[in-house]
Amino acid sequence: MKNEFILKAKENLKAAELLFENGLYNASANRSYYAALHAAVAALTTIGIKYEPISHKTTQANFSAELIQRRKVYPSRLKSYLTELQDTRNDADYRIKSVSKNLASKQLAKSKEFINQIATEVGDVQL
Repeated sequence: MKNEFILKAKENLKAAELLFENGLYNASANRSYYAALHAAVAALTTIGIKYEPISHKTTQANFSAELIQRRKVYPSRLKSYLTELQDTRNDADYRIKSVSKNLASKQLAKSKEFINQIATEVGDVQL
């Protein structure tokens, strides 16, 4: 059975790409973050850590502590990705100023890299 969270990650990434292509940069930044968050949950479920509902803070902490620092499954550069993606998502959702095309593009690229790293590890095809 495919990991349901990796499927959600891919769906959100596809949505982020479509939103970006249509100039909806705030919405794209939002979906880019959730794509990465779902990928992190997918990675954690493969080692037996499961949550419902998903906690942003707990997912970020466990991904970093368990899969980067302790088990060294993923490269250390990914450590800051979830918090950076969430910060941009927060700006997109809660601040007056909109996310620029340039920032949304970086958000999308970072999310895609994060998901590809995880998809490779959990045995799923890269995007």
